[in-house]
Amino acid sequence: MTKRIFISDLHLEDPNSAAFLRFSELLAEEATRVDELFILGDLVEMWIGDDDDAEVAGKLSNLLGETTKKCGVYLMHGNRDFLFGDRFASDTGVRIVNDPYLTDDGLLLTHGDAYCTDDEAYQTMRTMFRSAAWQSEILSKSLTERKALGQMLRSQSKGENANKPANIMDVNRQAINAILAEHDTHLLIHGHTHRPGTHRSESHSRYVLGAWERCGWLVRQCETQIELECFPLNRPYAGRPL
Repeated sequence: MTKRIFISDLHLEDPNSAAFLRFSELLAEEATRVDELFILGDLVEMWIGDDDDAEVAGKLSNLLGETTKKCGVYLMHGNRDFLFGDRFASDTGVRIVNDPYLTDDGLLLTHGDAYCTDDEAYQTMRTMFRSAAWQSEILSKSLTERKALGQMLRSQSKGENANKPANIMDVNRQAINAILAEHDTHLLIHGHTHRPGTHRSESHSRYVLGAWERCGWLVRQCETQIELECFPLNRPYAGRPL
């Protein structure tokens, strides 16, 4: 029986935060109950390279390294952490997967930002950030330079998003229909938009993960049963009773 957990948009940056503590508890609780854990992007608020010396980077690596001894952990790049690389994967045992990614039982997984096609300015930036040439140039810079660049990009992104119409930052329906048709499936799980919900139509079901802000979000799969769940961040993670 296939059992999986899907999460995204944790935006971790402080190892003492409620979100990090709940993530640690979720891993401890669920790693022995599920076969696979998928992290669909934006696990951290900012990743400046696998040599990141921030406290959260070290604790995150140790935590995931322990988890991969118990279940498979799959990591997808988001728009905040697209510089996760081979060294991080080797150190932790995490497998980095492409976006989109189709599971063996027909679940299509994506961070989601590629399908916010109405936001043309964002798509232009995304293409640049995901290019091998740009990433190679950035990773050639010193850690200090990359930290400063990361902070600048974060501030720039927040300012731009505050002035954008809300509708263009959601996924485009035609783009979603096209990617589902391309992969010949009717089940999609994604994050990025921070608009959690379950959307069902005659042609497909789409599960949208929320950001870990006031509460945490996950999608739980038990064979063919798929459900979106939320849980409080202000008290220890208890998980769903078996």
